[in-house]
Amino acid sequence: MGALRALWQVEGWPCKHAAVAVAGAAEAAVGDAARVFPWASLTKLATAVSVLVACEEGIVDLDEPAGPPGSTLRHLLAHASGLPLDDPVPIAAPGTRRIYSNAGFELAASLVEERAEMPFAEYFAEVWGFPLAGSPAYAAAGTLADLLVVARELVEPARISHETLAEATSVQFAGLDGVLPGFGRMEPNDWGLGFELRDAKSPHWTGTQNSPGTFGHFGRAGTFLWVDPARDLALACLTDLEFGDWAKDAWPRLADAVLAES
Repeated sequence: MGALRALWQVEGWPCKHAAVAVAGAAEAAVGDAARVFPWASLTKLATAVSVLVACEEGIVDLDEPAGPPGSTLRHLLAHASGLPLDDPVPIAAPGTRRIYSNAGFELAASLVEERAEMPFAEYFAEVWGFPLAGSPAYAAAGTLADLLVVARELVEPARISHETLAEATSVQFAGLDGVLPGFGRMEPNDWGLGFELRDAKSPHWTGTQNSPGTFGHFGRAGTFLWVDPARDLALACLTDLEFGDWAKDAWPRLADAVLAES
């Protein structure tokens, strides 16, 4: 692929290695495309689609009980089950707070594993064609090409239906407040089914020019993927530098430059 001028911003970032690309209405890439990077919580995007595939196959149902009493699979994927980050013991009633939870994603994957009668990592690999080496909440690793497989699925879905993607990227359990990791309390802190929704959140890791309909995720490993359906565009990024203040400045600037050029 060619390269948008904006993507060369990564050459000035403080990381040693980075790989970035756009997909959809524009196709371009810059960086070490062959390097395998840990994805951290960016894994949740690929896991969410895998669970939605299982829903479409009739293996599980979004509104069946899953997780703590009163919770459903939908609650788990929307960080609305009441579970804390890494503990299967709830700290709130389902549907009352937006609490970001790795544990919720692990329970969602366990349900698919039980119903499909196969390890979730194997189910994940069948969906995506690349492996999951641990927790379905944060343990994927892959190249930029692997991440672009996910990006293109979210721009123009083939593994799930357009209708399922539209539901997954709409607000689930509207009005719930909560903390957006790295950025503080948001009122509301809107999420879809595994997808963080930009809406009117500020500050945010996407750009000021991203539409409110933008959805995606970022990872503590210094990774992110967003899709702006208003522009038919995805921006994918992998780095070897942990998320921090550098990213809060660099990522929105990159997003705005990419949107201005696309």
